[in-house]
Amino acid sequence: MRTHLKGINIIRRRLATGEIRTYYYHRATNMRLAGEPGSPEFLDSIAAAVEQSRQRDAGTLGGLIREFQQTAKWRRLAESTKNEYRRIFKFWEDQYGTCPYPALEDKAFRRAVIKWHDAFSEAKPREADNRVTVLARVLSWATRDGPLKRNIMDGFERAYQSDRSDKIWLPEHVDAFLRVASPEMKLAMVLALHSGQRQGDILQLAWNNYDGERISLRQGKSRRGKIEGRLVTIKCTRALKETLDHLPKRSTLILTTKTGKAFKKRYFALQWEKTCREAGIEDLHFHDIRGTTVTMLFQAGCNLGEIVSITGHSLRRAQDILDKYLARTSTMADNAIAKFENVLETDSAKQTAKQDRKNHAK
Repeated sequence: MRTHLKGINIIRRRLATGEIRTYYYHRATNMRLAGEPGSPEFLDSIAAAVEQSRQRDAGTLGGLIREFQQTAKWRRLAESTKNEYRRIFKFWEDQYGTCPYPALEDKAFRRAVIKWHDAFSEAKPREADNRVTVLARVLSWATRDGPLKRNIMDGFERAYQSDRSDKIWLPEHVDAFLRVASPEMKLAMVLALHSGQRQGDILQLAWNNYDGERISLRQGKSRRGKIEGRLVTIKCTRALKETLDHLPKRSTLILTTKTGKAFKKRYFALQWEKTCREAGIEDLHFHDIRGTTVTMLFQAGCNLGEIVSITGHSLRRAQDILDKYLARTSTMADNAIAKFENVLETDSAKQTAKQDRKNHAK
């Protein structure tokens, strides 16, 4: 039986006698490991290799990155964020992993990083920004709580600028989306519009979060990518309640794939983008729905306190959204929220429930 050992290279050699012998090497240090996998000797060898790796990159950017991954700040990050950071860490380690502390505080290091950022951002501005932002975050931690005296990357200028103040899902967009959407994407739309929650929280929404009248959940991501842990309780609209009450429970999660499995973040994004293309919707994102929900709640007469108790935004963020979005929606009728509610009850939420009942009956 073949097994995969993380961080271990497996080399097989044929001896002069014809015997096949297997050797194990610690990938980061290229140290040969003694014993067989799982044996005390093998585990001791791994521990020695890890210690050597730590000593080897002590005082360098690579060492800082490993130290950062031992902090409470790191542990509070969502797992998806950790995976993204690891991907970016690998890039910076390949580029500057052996840079010592003094070099990390030198303007020459900043110039080199900015030069790379300026060149790479011509084709991929957001990716360039993300990589430098992650590097700057590690250096910021090392300046505040670690061995560095200053964060040389503080205040770098981003290449990607996004103003989505005019990006909002209007009723015609919702109708177009629902006409071509699969039952799973319809349900995602209804959950997003009626709850105002982030995509990640909706994908994790479980049946035990719904008591038949309200949805209670502890939100995951804050604006800075930390685990916020804010508990919000949302009273279900009639449309959302009817939709949920008639959905078959194929999983512990409310929103699943057609086979009843949890959506992977990337797969959900692909399905959402595919539906938008088929509906002829351009330059509208899933997260734009939250701004729509905030705006419509305000037009329905909710004050800021009531809005943030539903969406989980901060008061300041909710006000910022309204300042941007109300200019776009000022021509909508005063009863927009009522129309929004009625449209979803008759043309989406109920259709979603009825379609699911038909599919379940089959």
